[in-house]
Amino acid sequence: QVELVESGGGLVQPGGSLRLSCAASGSIFSINTMGWYRQAPGKQRELVASITTGGTPNYFSDSVKGRFVIFRDNAKKSVYLHMNNLKPEDTAVYYCNADRIQENSGRLYSNYWGRGTLVTVSS
Repeated sequence: QVELVESGGGLVQPGGSLRLSCAASGSIFSINTMGWYRQAPGKQRELVASITTGGTPNYFSDSVKGRFVIFRDNAKKSVYLHMNNLKPEDTAVYYCNADRIQENSGRLYSNYWGRGTLVTVSS
């Protein structure tokens, strides 16, 4: 069974930094584009940043450009989101997403989600 597990969330003061991690587990052959989404209370889930299979960031939302960095380690089947200069409006549950995961058996999973990790930016 494939699983995406996020970690690294927590409470941070405005202007602070956090690094989120997402690790995939299971008998995985490959993972395509991965991304980080977030959902604030009362708002729709939005894409924050994404990164290609080869490790090239290919999207940042306007609200996080210049503050967030996304990178991945394919050997560890992990993707990371380093968040700098955090603002109260960054408060949300952050979700890891994989566009497609292929198991060693050949089974494919599309649009696969983790369960999320809460980030709270507050003084």
